[in-house]
Amino acid sequence: MTLSRETDGELRRLIDGLVEAARGLADAGLVSGSSGNLSARTGGLIAVSATGARLSRLDAEQVTVVDLDGRVLRGGLAPTSELALHLEIYRRYDPGAIVHAHPPVATALSCVLDELPCIHPDMLDLGGTVRVAAYETFGSHEFAEITASALEDRRAVLMSNHGTVAIGNTPEQAADRTRLLEWAAGLYWRASLLGPPRVLSGSQQEELRAMVHRIGYGQLRPLEP
Repeated sequence: MTLSRETDGELRRLIDGLVEAARGLADAGLVSGSSGNLSARTGGLIAVSATGARLSRLDAEQVTVVDLDGRVLRGGLAPTSELALHLEIYRRYDPGAIVHAHPPVATALSCVLDELPCIHPDMLDLGGTVRVAAYETFGSHEFAEITASALEDRRAVLMSNHGTVAIGNTPEQAADRTRLLEWAAGLYWRASLLGPPRVLSGSQQEELRAMVHRIGYGQLRPLEP
């Protein structure tokens, strides 16, 4: 496949970002072995980790480029077996990147909860309460549909008895949200050992969103004169 120099350069940057994010997730213990997969999009091109790739050792040769119909355009390895999930999320929500991982605490909670309540302001970056998509066999059309539906108006979702999905503008942002989700899951678990966690109400979440927007929370900004 022949690409313009600009598109080829952007694709290379995306792949470099995927590799860095994948290795960071592995270093943090959020994926193990060949579990988990990542992708990033530029226009109609999607760079996705290959099936069987160990994210701790992912390199550019283990990233396959496909189109929105899943046709392989570049690369010598088959894309992840959960490609249908990535494609469905791109079609519905058009994010810049997707991370699917198996963080231990979040995955444990996916086996017992119907949703992870919003108990901390930082969870607003995930969209608030995190839904748990019903169980389906991974790689299936049903799996892709039900997980993507649970992601509506959210930036992360738990997959029952399976793992997590987080989306972002870049692989780095999607990976950061995966880390945030695991942190929130750990917070909920620890709080539950002490008693029923207090949940932020809808009005409290709206007030927090307004505050975040007003002060630019979480963003570097110059000192006001």
